Amino acid sequence: MPQGHQGTRNRAVALIALGANAASAEGGPEDTLRAAIAELAEATGETPTVSHLYRTPAFPPGAGPDFVNAALRLETTLAAPDLLALLHRIEAAHGRERKVRWGQRSLDLDLIALGDAVLPDVAGWRRWHDLDAAAQPVQAPDRLILPHPRLQDRAFVLVPLADVAPDWRHPVLGLSVAQMMAARPETERAEVVPLD
Repeated sequence: MPQGHQGTRNRAVALIALGANAASAEGGPEDTLRAAIAELAEATGETPTVSHLYRTPAFPPGAGPDFVNAALRLETTLAAPDLLALLHRIEAAHGRERKVRWGQRSLDLDLIALGDAVLPDVAGWRRWHDLDAAAQPVQAPDRLILPHPRLQDRAFVLVPLADVAPDWRHPVLGLSVAQMMAARPETERAEVVPLD
């Protein structure tokens, strides 16, 4: 059984967003994302369902080169903190440094959702969901917030997620990935361009 795998826990579907816009030891962003996906599969003993790779403008605008983004769906018995720790280890192995919020990065692995978990609770989730746009670049939570509080706002996450989990329903908003994606402006969705 893979390290960290707990056979007595219930399985849940994890949704993970991947992105990179700087080189790593693996090569360019596409190479890094593919390597990270393989490492995650090996570490969990599970085969993820992976989206297409997409080229997207840096977020926020002007933050650096274009990103390569993807998403994956993975069934796992790992608890959210354990899965997050695994994602951080894989990021670190590819040279990720957290110096500037929303800065350039060799690898970004975001745990978007784990089943229908709402963490730390609905009130805590709503605090971060409702955070003023001006505060978002400078305030970061000190704990895991699930589902990701900006999920519904980002076409670069929703378009790849729609490849692998269009019917997953947000446990607070009640909307599916497909519905959240359709709600984004067409100009924003058009910026998420498939590479493969």
